[in-house]
Amino acid sequence: MNEAEVTFAQASRFWLKLGFISFGGPAGQIAVMHRELVERRRWISERRFLHALNYCMLLPGPEAQQLATYIGWLLHRTWGGVVAGGLFVLPSLFILIGLSWVYVVHGQVPWVAALFYGIKPAVAAIVLHAVWRIGSRTLRSPRRVPLLWAIAVLSFIGIAWLDVPFPWLVLAAALAGALGGRYLPDQFPGAAGHGGDADPHGAERYVIDDDTPPPPHARFSRARLAGIVAAGALLWLLPMVALLAWHGWQGTLAQMAWFFTKAALMTFGGAYAVLPYVYQGAVEHFQWLTPAQMIDGLALGETTPGPLIMVVAFVGFVGGWTRQVLGPDMLFAGAALAATVVTWFTFLPSFLFILAGGPLVEATHGQLKFTAPLTGITAAVVGVIASLALFFLVHIARPAGAAQVDWAALAIAAVAATALLRFKVGVIPVIVSCALAGLGLHWF
Repeated sequence: MNEAEVTFAQASRFWLKLGFISFGGPAGQIAVMHRELVERRRWISERRFLHALNYCMLLPGPEAQQLATYIGWLLHRTWGGVVAGGLFVLPSLFILIGLSWVYVVHGQVPWVAALFYGIKPAVAAIVLHAVWRIGSRTLRSPRRVPLLWAIAVLSFIGIAWLDVPFPWLVLAAALAGALGGRYLPDQFPGAAGHGGDADPHGAERYVIDDDTPPPPHARFSRARLAGIVAAGALLWLLPMVALLAWHGWQGTLAQMAWFFTKAALMTFGGAYAVLPYVYQGAVEHFQWLTPAQMIDGLALGETTPGPLIMVVAFVGFVGGWTRQVLGPDMLFAGAALAATVVTWFTFLPSFLFILAGGPLVEATHGQLKFTAPLTGITAAVVGVIASLALFFLVHIARPAGAAQVDWAALAIAAVAATALLRFKVGVIPVIVSCALAGLGLHWF
């Protein structure tokens, strides 16, 4: 890999932009990264992108943010990963702090609802685009139809109609992939030869191509692993000790830090899998906010860029405001501090998983006994993304409480999907255009 082909400044500008346009939960965010990094900028090949994604799917935490961290790390070492993962989260944190302040002071944010009335159909179109692009590449060869198509279809049925927990789908897909790699190796990409399938884009190479060897910083080292683990322990321990020294174990900030550390290690299957745990702790046990406030926070989290698990920033803000962690004269500062503390302890494990485990994952690239289970997961992801697309379409067509189909929202989704799939319009123009359409429909 020639790192000079993508400078640190170029990458940083992209990660910052991604932080502001990463709507639609993990499926939409992965779709944006796939379109930008694989298809448009050609920073990483399809196979390497999916190899990294499959590792992130196995981890607790927000997989899209971890994928950005992984690719940033692969391009520009540790600081590249820190910047990529950090910029994926920071815009969302600042936006949610601002919207949370509007919420607790003014109670309603109708302009946000109008703006994102148009964005939600755009997100549905982005997710449909992801199904098409990733599915057509993962499942496109006739020799791979039987096994991988079966995994994708069963995953779709399992999550859309049978409510099978996401972690079980991942484990089942990995097991099916492992067995398939052993007994049906011709079902998997690259099994027939070292080169694998032809690049559909032609002879132009990727910065990180299929045959690009791992750079020196991505090779496993026990000393490096020990250093990452030690640094992660200090980054967790020092803030926790400071919070304990400040207000003690019963202090709101210390309780938030410990609670969301545990939540971060339980987020297998995405934010929806851990939200019941967060609700139980934040609403019922600690009573940092009310059930109605939790629902409003989820709505804000779904309609702002960044991982859906960023709803924890809203929980922290409202909890810090109601508990007056810096006193009644510094309500906003205390609430913003609480939101920042919650975000720090929620996302710190994600960085450690990537920076510590990345070299081990890179060492498995191209080895069928390791890649086959991950390819099985990719097929399951296609089914999961398809179910999410269906979920979005159903909910924009008939929002909760609506008696009739919202044909305007479906029309926006159809136009956005056509722009993405047929005319190859960029994600940003589509999102902006749909947002303006939403504002126009509500105001005029």
